Amino acid sequence: MTSTGPLDLAIITGLSGAGRSTAAKCLEDLGWFVVDNLPPALLSTMAELGRRSNGAVSRIAVVVDVRGRAFFSDLRAAIDALDAAGTQPRVLFLEASDDVLVRRFEHVRRPHPLQGPDRVLDGIHRERTALAELRGEADLVLDTTDLNVHELRSKIDAAFGEPGGNRLNATVISFGYRYGLPLDADLVADCRFLANPHWVESLRPFTGQDPKVRDYVLEQPGAKEFLDRYAELLRLVGEGYLREGKRYLTLAVGCTGGRHRSVAVAEELAARLAATGAGVQVVHRDLGRE
Repeated sequence: MTSTGPLDLAIITGLSGAGRSTAAKCLEDLGWFVVDNLPPALLSTMAELGRRSNGAVSRIAVVVDVRGRAFFSDLRAAIDALDAAGTQPRVLFLEASDDVLVRRFEHVRRPHPLQGPDRVLDGIHRERTALAELRGEADLVLDTTDLNVHELRSKIDAAFGEPGGNRLNATVISFGYRYGLPLDADLVADCRFLANPHWVESLRPFTGQDPKVRDYVLEQPGAKEFLDRYAELLRLVGEGYLREGKRYLTLAVGCTGGRHRSVAVAEELAARLAATGAGVQVVHRDLGRE
């Protein structure tokens, strides 16, 4: 059954080297479903698939660039067809000055897509001319000449992010050192300084999710001070991540076996992160190994 919910569709285009890939990544981080180099003739099909997803895919961003130049003549017709079907796409056009684009291509040591046997600058001029009309019809034009990647992300967030959507998303992983560190951890907290419930016979069969074990761990000397200070550290790191345009943090919390202390501490730190407004998921990697 076709969904009647609204569908957001964004078209990312503009000059090669102006930041289309960065813009696409920004939208992906904001929760958009991103499709690279889709022919304009398939825009209506993609929109229809989104409408039929029953809300699973409600925001789609499509990168249309010079690699698909044979399809540019169809773009206007595709946008008109979308309008007629009730979906009004937003067109984001990225550009930069000639000298900055030349430097960017020289830095990556790749030819411009329209350069051919000529200079990089010739390819830039051809592309700028070919896209002049599309630029004039764009809903948002961003000149990235003087923008760094973080400033570009900020502008994308402002234009395409949801209200209140600029928040940290954290994954808290408990683990056992005997099984190795999680490879994707940004931060690692070691709670082996706390007394191990494994050596308490009445607690050994349970995990850090059990209230008896949790209370035992969190009431150990130094546990509260550690949690308070580490929570403050996470606040500072989280704020810094957001300033730098990073939305995702993976925190690993380890003990010897990943069953008692790390589980209890991970749950507590996750709760404190959630209380700050962060999106949090908890993964107990090594529960069940023993």
